[in-house]
Amino acid sequence: MATEDRTGARTGTVTTSVPARLDRLPWSRWHWTVVIGLGTVWILDGLEVTVVGSIASRLSEEGSGLPVSAAQVTGIAAALYVAGACTGALFFGWLTDRYGRKKLFLVTLAVYLAATALTAVSFSSWWFFAFRFLTGFGIGGEYAAINSAVDELIPSRYRGRVDLVINGSFWLGAVGGALLSVLALDTDVFAANVGWRLTFALGVVLGLVILLVRRNVPESPRWLFLHGRGEEAETLVADVERQIAAEKGGPLPEPEGEITVHTRKSIGFGVIARTVLSTYRKRAVLGFSLFVGQAFLYNAITFGFGTILTTFYDVPSGSTGYYFAVMAAGNFVGPLVLGRLFDTLGRRVMISGTYLASGVLLFLTAWLFDGGHLTAKTLTACWCVVLFFASAGASSAYLTVSEIFPMETRAMAIAFFYAIGTAAGGISGPLLFAKLTESGVVADTVLAFQVGAALMTLAGLVAAALAVRAERRSLEDIAAPLSSAAPSGSRA
Repeated sequence: MATEDRTGARTGTVTTSVPARLDRLPWSRWHWTVVIGLGTVWILDGLEVTVVGSIASRLSEEGSGLPVSAAQVTGIAAALYVAGACTGALFFGWLTDRYGRKKLFLVTLAVYLAATALTAVSFSSWWFFAFRFLTGFGIGGEYAAINSAVDELIPSRYRGRVDLVINGSFWLGAVGGALLSVLALDTDVFAANVGWRLTFALGVVLGLVILLVRRNVPESPRWLFLHGRGEEAETLVADVERQIAAEKGGPLPEPEGEITVHTRKSIGFGVIARTVLSTYRKRAVLGFSLFVGQAFLYNAITFGFGTILTTFYDVPSGSTGYYFAVMAAGNFVGPLVLGRLFDTLGRRVMISGTYLASGVLLFLTAWLFDGGHLTAKTLTACWCVVLFFASAGASSAYLTVSEIFPMETRAMAIAFFYAIGTAAGGISGPLLFAKLTESGVVADTVLAFQVGAALMTLAGLVAAALAVRAERRSLEDIAAPLSSAAPSGSRA
C-alpha cells in the first residue's frame, strides 16, 4: 500500500504509462512552448561568451570605466567563467535530480540574469571577475536542468533532432554576439564606457523574455511519478493530451507499455557514482571521449581564430567579428541540417560520422595552412566546413549523456560530463593553444590544429565502437530507472 511522506509525496510502488503517453504524442504547439521556453537560453550563452571575447580590447582601453587588461579579460575572467560553469553544473545538477526540473530551470535562469545585470554595472576588476564567475555558475546549472527536462518532455522520435538544434542554437547567439561587438566597439555610436555595458544589458532583456515563456513549461511528469507524485503526473499529461487532441482535431494514438517503479525522494552520490562509472562504465567512457574530443577541437579553432587572422593575414582586429559570425553560422547550420539523420540513420552512424569527418577535415585544413595555400577567407571557409560537422557532433555529446543513463542520475550525469568537457576545453585547452597560436610560427598553429583533429578523430572511433542505438527509443528502454521493479534497459 502506498503511503505519504511529510512532503506529500506517495511512497511505495507505482505502475504508470506516462512515459509511453509522452512518447506517442504528435508534434504540437505545446512542444514548441517547451523548446522556446527551455532551449533558447543557449542563444544567450552564445551571445554572452562571444561578446566578452570580442570586447576584451575595449575593456582594456583608457576610458572604458573598468581597470582591467585584455589579458585579464581573456585569462582570469574566462577562467572564472569556466570554473563557475563547472561548479554550477555539478551543484544544480544534484539539486535538479533531487528537487525537480522546473524549480531549478527557473532558479538557474534567475542566477544568470542577476549576474549578467550586475556585470553590466561593473565598476572595478574584482566586481567584474566575481560576476563572471556567477554568470558561469548559472549557465552551468542551465545545461543540467534544461537538457534533462527537454529529453523527458520531447517524444522519442523527435528527441535527437530537437536536442541537436537546441544545443546548436548557441551559435545563433554567437553570430549575434560577434555582430553586436562590432557595433559596441564603434565609438562613433557609443562612448567607450557605455557600449560594452549595453551588450550585457541586452542579454538581460532577452533573458527576461525567455523567463516569461519558461514559466509556462511544466515539471517533467517522469520526475513527478518517480518521486511519488503520480497523480500530479497523470493530471499534467492528461491536460497536455487534451490540448494536443483539440489542436489535431482527432483522437491520439494509443500508448504502448507501462513501467513499474519504486518511488523514492532522492538518491545518494555514492549510488550515482557507481551507476555512471561502474554499472554503465562503457557509456561513461563514451561520454568522456565525446566531451573531451569536441572541447579540444573547438579550442584549437575558436580560441585563437582572431590571433591567427591578424597575425598571418593582417586582418584588422576590429574586423575579426565578421569572420567569426560566418564561422558561427556554419556551426548552427550543421545541427539544423543533420539533426534529423540522428533519428533516422541512427546515433552510432551519425555521432561517429560527424566526429570523424570534422577530425579528418581539420587535418586537411592544417595541411593546407602549412603549405601556404589559404587566405583569410578560404581559411574561414575551411573552418566553416569543419565546424558544420563538429557542431552536430558536439551537440550529440549532450544528447548522448542525457539519454543513456537512468533517470535518477540524468541531470547529474549531464553535469558531470559537461564539467569534464568544459574544464578540459576551458582550462587546459587555452593554456595549450594560446602559446601555439600566439607564437606567430606556422608550425605551432598547425600543431594546434592537429591536436584538436586527433582527439576529435579518436572520439569518433570510440563512438563507432560504443555509441548506444538510442534513436526512437523510450528513455526507460535505453536505461531502466534504478527504481524500476523490472529493469529492462541495457547496461553496456
